[in-house]
Amino acid sequence: MTHADLVAVVAGATRGAGRGIAVSLGALGATVYAAGRSTRDRPSAMRRPETIEETAELVEAAGGRGIPVRCDFTEPADVDALRERLESEVGGRLDVLVNDVWGGDPLVEWGKPFWEHDLASALTAWRNGIQSHLVSLHRLVPLMVRRGGGLVVEITDGDGDDYYGSLFYDVVKAGVRRLGRVLGEDLGKHGLTAVALTPGFLRSEAMLEGFGVTEENWRDAVAKDRHFAMAESPHYVGRAVAALAADPDVARWNGRVLSSWQLAGEYGFTDLDGSRPDWGRYRKVAFGPSQGQINPEDYR
Repeated sequence: MTHADLVAVVAGATRGAGRGIAVSLGALGATVYAAGRSTRDRPSAMRRPETIEETAELVEAAGGRGIPVRCDFTEPADVDALRERLESEVGGRLDVLVNDVWGGDPLVEWGKPFWEHDLASALTAWRNGIQSHLVSLHRLVPLMVRRGGGLVVEITDGDGDDYYGSLFYDVVKAGVRRLGRVLGEDLGKHGLTAVALTPGFLRSEAMLEGFGVTEENWRDAVAKDRHFAMAESPHYVGRAVAALAADPDVARWNGRVLSSWQLAGEYGFTDLDGSRPDWGRYRKVAFGPSQGQINPEDYR
């Protein structure tokens, strides 16, 4: 299926879920503005090797049109410049807006009371993970309202109210889930669809590196963490976004908090290995009261 007329902005497309989403939209044939802070000549504070140029090249290889745009979404002027590019290059068309900016993993602390966390780092994580989304929405959604349609996807972590063990991390991700809900109210009346969407145990570049494996031999990490057997590639949540973008009846999801595994069951897509990891169902059993030994393959 091709949707060569689709125009998408993926905020936070440099790596992880954002990259997987950009590439999956490219596989639809879409024009994807791969936006983020890390470029080949100007790395971000994350100090990782992935770049927006590399993401744009992967979009092209998948069959779409990839356009790298350096943009700090906490800075309104940067997002204004992106909006101006959309106006001049594609007539202001914007069909899909994905807010996946985070950049908070190095800033969040675990295993101690929140009042012992570094406050400056915690507030920067909030700025990266919430303020960036609000700026993106404020500046770019008007393009979609003007056309009377489009899809807004807020990428978060988790689809429920379980506490994630760090106050500052939790309030950011809960806030993004709430954005998906309230945007449904605000934007549905203008013909737009807005959702929050979570992956499961995400096999990001940083996660693979942390476990000392690659995408090719990722299952070797199960020896260190048995739950890694349920890990999903960034393409899984990417295919979830692509399925939503291609669905003519996408408005039925408006205001919902969705998951990669839920949408895989709905739309029939798989992860790269042909499986459908169901992190939600697995998590209820593996982390439930019994915490018994279970076979992850029964949940893929």
